[in-house]
Amino acid sequence: MNPTPLFGLDDVLQVLPHRPPFLFVDRVVELEPDQSIVAERELRPEEPQFSGHFPGRPILPGVLVAEALAQTSGLLLGLSEKLSAASPPAHPRMFYLAGTNMKFKHTVAPGEVLRLLAKRDAVFGGLFRFEVEATAGRNVIACGSLTLARIEGGA
Repeated sequence: MNPTPLFGLDDVLQVLPHRPPFLFVDRVVELEPDQSIVAERELRPEEPQFSGHFPGRPILPGVLVAEALAQTSGLLLGLSEKLSAASPPAHPRMFYLAGTNMKFKHTVAPGEVLRLLAKRDAVFGGLFRFEVEATAGRNVIACGSLTLARIEGGA
């Protein structure tokens, strides 16, 4: 865990529309604009998903690991745009469109720090593909690729 994040929770909240309890990124520790990002999420025992998944042996659901990776990917786009813009960016809506070849290799539990890596792989118009990996300590929790879609206007 990096004690001095590049971007803290306030910065994350300025870029992502997500709010607790559905915000799964606490801070950004590395950023190469338009290329890659490393973010972290401290998994707190009091989080609601841990009471039911699973009682006696709580683990973070894989779908929430994938969501954390999608939020991290969105942060890469949003922070890159924010850093390069002369004026504040318009913040188009980004939606998690697809996960491809996502593999879940280990579980992650309360008290651990989930480290989230996203590398931009390709851009097709309003579609952005990322290679992603989540780790905790030395364990790879999940890896694969995901696609975000930029939606201008609308709901």
